[in-house]
Amino acid sequence: MCYGVKTRVKAIETNDLCYTYHDGTKAINNLNFVVEKGEKMAILGPNGAGKSTLLHHFNGLLMPTSGKVTVLGQNVVSENLDWVRQKVGLVFQDPDDQLFARSVGEDVAFGPINVGLPRNEINDRVKWALEATEILDLEHKPPQNLSIGQKRRAAIAGVLAMKPEIMILDEPMANLDPRTASKVLKLLLQLNKELGITLIIATHDVDLVPLFADKICILSKGQIVTQGPPQEVFAKADLLRSLDLRIPRITHLFEILGKKNQLWTDKQLPLTIGEARKEIVEFVCEN
Repeated sequence: MCYGVKTRVKAIETNDLCYTYHDGTKAINNLNFVVEKGEKMAILGPNGAGKSTLLHHFNGLLMPTSGKVTVLGQNVVSENLDWVRQKVGLVFQDPDDQLFARSVGEDVAFGPINVGLPRNEINDRVKWALEATEILDLEHKPPQNLSIGQKRRAAIAGVLAMKPEIMILDEPMANLDPRTASKVLKLLLQLNKELGITLIIATHDVDLVPLFADKICILSKGQIVTQGPPQEVFAKADLLRSLDLRIPRITHLFEILGKKNQLWTDKQLPLTIGEARKEIVEFVCEN
C-alpha cells in the first residue's frame, strides 16, 4: 500500500472522440482530452476549430458520432444525462440563449425545480447562487432589462444553483467591458478556489488565459495541436501564429525586446503584467 500519494481524479475525459454534423462537416476528429478535478483549463483555437462543439459534448448537449466522453468516470450516454447535467454546468456564449424566465430569481430556480428539489432547498440555492454572483438585488428583475454583464452573472448563477462539480463557459468575457470582465474572472477564480469547481473555458481572449488557466489546450480543425501549462504553450509563438492565434501582448513586447534589443534573451518571457513588473525591477536592480 502506498501512503502520501495523491490520486488524480479525471473530471472529464474524451477517448477518440469524433463528431460530424449532418451536412458532413467533421468538427471533432479522434480527440483525446483530459481535465482533472479542480483544474482550470482554457481552450483556444481559431474560428471553426471545434471549441464550442467540444464543450457541448461535456454535458451531453451533443453526443459523439464515435468515441466516448466520460464525466467523473461515468460515460455520457442518453440514459444518464440528468446526472451528467447536475455534475456539469454549461454557460453559453450568449446569455440570452440561457435566460428565459420572467425574473432572474425564477430563472435561477429553474434547474433545482426541474430535478424535483424541495421548495426550501430551492429557495436556499437561489439565494446562495445570487449572493455568490453578487446579483441578489436583481432577483425580481426581468432578464431582458439587464446589462450584458448582469446577464452573464445571472447565467452563471443559474448554473451554480445546480451545485455542479464542473463548470464549462463558452467565451465568458465576450462583449464585456474591462471592469465587468475583471469581476467575472475574479468570480470564476473564487468558485474554483473556495468550492473546488473544475473550470473549462473556451476563449479568444489570449491575455486573459495566463490569469486564469492551469493548462491550455490548442484546437485546430477538431484536433489538439498542443497542450500544457501556459508558459509551455505560449513559448510556441510560431506555432500559435500559424494557427491565426497570438501570444499575450506583454509576452510579445518582451519577445521584441529580446530579438531587437538583445534583452531577456536567456530568460522565460513573462505572460502577465505582474510577471513583467518583476522582470523589469530585477533588471533595473542588476544594472
